Amino acid sequence: MICKARRVSDYKQLAKELPSIRYVDPERVYISLTTDRCQSYTLTVKEGDSVKLGQVIGERDGGFFKQPIYSTVSGTVEKQTKKIHNTGLEIECLTIRNDYKDEYDASITDRPDSVIDAMSPEELVEIIKDKALVGLGGSGFPTYIKFTTGDPIHSVVINAVECEPYLSSDYRMIKDQPDQIFQGLKYLMKASGAHQGVIAVKKTKRELIDVLEREIERYKDIDIRIAKLKDYYPQGWEIETFKNALGIKVPIGELPMKYGILGFNVSTCASVYDAIKHNMPITKRYLTVNGDAVNFPQNIRVRVGASVKDLIKLCDGFVADEARINLVIGGPMMGTAVENDDVVVTQTTTSVLVFKNVDVVEEPCVRCGSCIYSCPAHLQPVLIQDALKRNDKNGMTALEVKNCIECGLCAYVCTSKIHVTENMRKAKEMVG
Repeated sequence: MICKARRVSDYKQLAKELPSIRYVDPERVYISLTTDRCQSYTLTVKEGDSVKLGQVIGERDGGFFKQPIYSTVSGTVEKQTKKIHNTGLEIECLTIRNDYKDEYDASITDRPDSVIDAMSPEELVEIIKDKALVGLGGSGFPTYIKFTTGDPIHSVVINAVECEPYLSSDYRMIKDQPDQIFQGLKYLMKASGAHQGVIAVKKTKRELIDVLEREIERYKDIDIRIAKLKDYYPQGWEIETFKNALGIKVPIGELPMKYGILGFNVSTCASVYDAIKHNMPITKRYLTVNGDAVNFPQNIRVRVGASVKDLIKLCDGFVADEARINLVIGGPMMGTAVENDDVVVTQTTTSVLVFKNVDVVEEPCVRCGSCIYSCPAHLQPVLIQDALKRNDKNGMTALEVKNCIECGLCAYVCTSKIHVTENMRKAKEMVG
């Protein structure tokens, strides 16, 4: 019997239960100058210059927005080089040799609570913009832009669902730093004018809920609650999260702000705390290294700009011949396969997954309908595939391929082992 796929095996247990380790002192960092959203940049430093941690070293240009580029260590500027981004694209990076002193730029100063309390929402948003905060769940969308809506906001939702298999970096961050999440949420509520804050987490993460419920006792002066959501995939899709946490259904293609909602990943929320309290840009983040082809899966507190090669070494290397290994940046459902480990950790790198290669034979579609039953966006992937084969742009448009969220469920349930999700991506690109 064909039925809707609701659960995927998560493989989180080992990595999430181990204490996070720290890798914040790499010999060199590689600061991304371009991203998938910003293809041009200007630099204000040159080879041989000394830089401080948190110093502005340039600016990215995303067309409709500009973004300061920060050094994540103190040290000496070296040559530019090319590295692989977590999207699989090759990007320009600036190499900085770490002097291991962590000398802060003069701008990195703590703000007293009294000063923060006196700030206007506009001043808080300006800090978020100046510190180049982006969505750390993987989107990389500039955080400040969400506050430019003219719609009144009643709720800020912090997405701590982390529903992708193998990933547990958000889990570890919450256990290690719960106060930062609540403080960050408090600042986000003030910046948006929201009267309600919601932290959404799977109800099966009982130990995480215990941590959050203990911490929430310190914030009884503001309206914050924990939303305990059902455990299914893709519960972390913001439309599902909003529907189940608030009872508000946001139609696909419409902005949540229109419905009075702002949503942020839990790591983004913590970065807002660092920016407003310490005037600190994103220099570190939690990252998961996991998979059946790495010797020691674990969560790492890592310096932004570190090399993935070094992280693999930190995890005791590969368990098999490197030529027989698949490397995925991001989750196994929505992440990107890369050809080698010459990848740089950026602000949006959530995980590095290493799998033994398994030869899969793709067979003809048997029209079982599993992909249609399982699609959370209620699309018809098998028909979109057929339109793709015919180069039928009108057909793909009529089938609403642009509404595909690339969650990976269609490929996960395919009985013929067809790369359905990849075909959906190609169809979206063709439609434009």
